[in-house]
Amino acid sequence: MRTAAITGASSGIGAATARALAGEGYRTILGARRLDRLEELAAEIGGEAVALDVTDPSSVESFASSVESCDVLVNNAGGALGLDSLAEADEEQWRQMYESNVLGSMRMTRALLPKLIESGDGHIVGITSIAAIEPYRGGAGYNAAKHAQRATLRVLRQELLGKPVRVTEVAPGMVSRSSASVVTRRRPNASTRECSRCAPRTSPSASAGPWPSRLTSTSTRSSCARATRRPRRR
Repeated sequence: MRTAAITGASSGIGAATARALAGEGYRTILGARRLDRLEELAAEIGGEAVALDVTDPSSVESFASSVESCDVLVNNAGGALGLDSLAEADEEQWRQMYESNVLGSMRMTRALLPKLIESGDGHIVGITSIAAIEPYRGGAGYNAAKHAQRATLRVLRQELLGKPVRVTEVAPGMVSRSSASVVTRRRPNASTRECSRCAPRTSPSASAGPWPSRLTSTSTRSSCARATRRPRRR
């Protein structure tokens, strides 16, 4: 049985990805800070819950040591903080976003890469964002972090040429998740819409959240299962 490790798996895209991979027959190892929610999901899909904070190197090392073998790594943990203009930027929020989105992905990849290579058919999936491609007002810190995360994935592809590990980037648009208050601070009364990859397809709402309507990309409308499924061999 192939093994998939998913970070940020306690809710939202991470939880949906875990369910999809479990449905494909993967053994799933779920990592997140909120262990209570993680254990509920693990019981639901037959996975394993392991406490994980990707901003803490010792936590990453402990998580990696619990993974005996790894075929798929989904770097999903991360998030956005604040909607301040650049002129009013909060340095601590910027640091936190870089820690979780960029350094967190780096730490997880570095820790599990030997096992992914050893599998002979590894796959690293980085969940970035449409914010890694398009800027938006009030999003300078998140844009910067996601652009950096995207750049690391592009570099990683080059560094892994000739090795049995694929690298995939998934850049979702707006999503709705129960944990939104944990990872982002929205404007009062800002609304969100459901993830177009794992919810029934609906027409995009131009007023949804703080994002410009042009950022709602139909390119994200693939199912979570398809987005993380192992590609065919070439």
